[in-house]
Amino acid sequence: MQDKFKREVTYLRVSVTERCNMRCFYCTPGEGDLPYHEGLPLEDLLRVVRVGTRVGIRKVRLTGGEPLVRRDIVPLVAGINEIAGIDDIAMTTNGCLFTQYAAALKKAGLKRVNISLDTLRRGRFKEITRVDKWNDVWKGIEAALSYGFNPVKLNMVVMKGINDDEIIDFAALTKLYPLHVRFIEMMPIGAGSKRADELLVTAAEIYTRLENVYGNLKPKGNVGGNGPARYWQIPGGKGTVGMISPLSGSFCPSCNRIRLTASGGLRPCLCNGEEFDLKPLLRKSSTGDQAIADLIAEAITQKPEGRGEGSFPTVTDKLMSQIGG
Repeated sequence: MQDKFKREVTYLRVSVTERCNMRCFYCTPGEGDLPYHEGLPLEDLLRVVRVGTRVGIRKVRLTGGEPLVRRDIVPLVAGINEIAGIDDIAMTTNGCLFTQYAAALKKAGLKRVNISLDTLRRGRFKEITRVDKWNDVWKGIEAALSYGFNPVKLNMVVMKGINDDEIIDFAALTKLYPLHVRFIEMMPIGAGSKRADELLVTAAEIYTRLENVYGNLKPKGNVGGNGPARYWQIPGGKGTVGMISPLSGSFCPSCNRIRLTASGGLRPCLCNGEEFDLKPLLRKSSTGDQAIADLIAEAITQKPEGRGEGSFPTVTDKLMSQIGG
């Protein structure tokens, strides 16, 4: 289904929980427990995805919070895999539980995985995430590769003065492993909004640093999925390096996604606070599938045009973990 600006919306990002087993400083405002939504029940999630195929949803990404803290995550993946019309199931995870779930998720039908990792240094990892689980994350990355998930992407939020001295180290991973390392500009969302300007390292600066070390980078096509990253290969690379530039660039003209938050809201745009509440429809036993399809279609229709290149509105209505990372 197309929105008002002729963009084909085929991609649903589903936040299955707001809970997370990390407390990254740019995502969570404090170290204490926060009120959270566990996520919609399994049956409701499967129903929304199934009905979504009526209006053109073909790809699903499971996010959080941390999706692997949800106990029924494997049955959820298996259930989505059985829905006719869904041709791609992916997950974004912090990776620290992925080792124990990798085999079951692969069997259930998960095809692709993005693992968030902002540093290769254990001490720094603890400072950023407020937990000591770097080894668990790395084992998760190794499990993703060994079980044949393809592609395996690493998401690194680059932050000036915090981890930007590791850009070359992350790029070097692509010479050792068939990994696709994506460097992401710091976004002014939720807890990270107050420091976004001071921490920003632009995609252009990241590219220059890579070029200074590796020379000309070889452009590559899209690496699985239809995301906003642009990809290159360093000499001798088995994988790729990618740039996601939500601040210095703009990928709104090609945006093909809507989001389902853990609290049951359909959010047409990450940067816009407008949401369409599905819960009242899901709670009524008399609600037919067409009513749900109509609301999903309305959310797609109301998807805003977006913003200009080089601009990004500060998002303060929710934390990133509440919107769906």
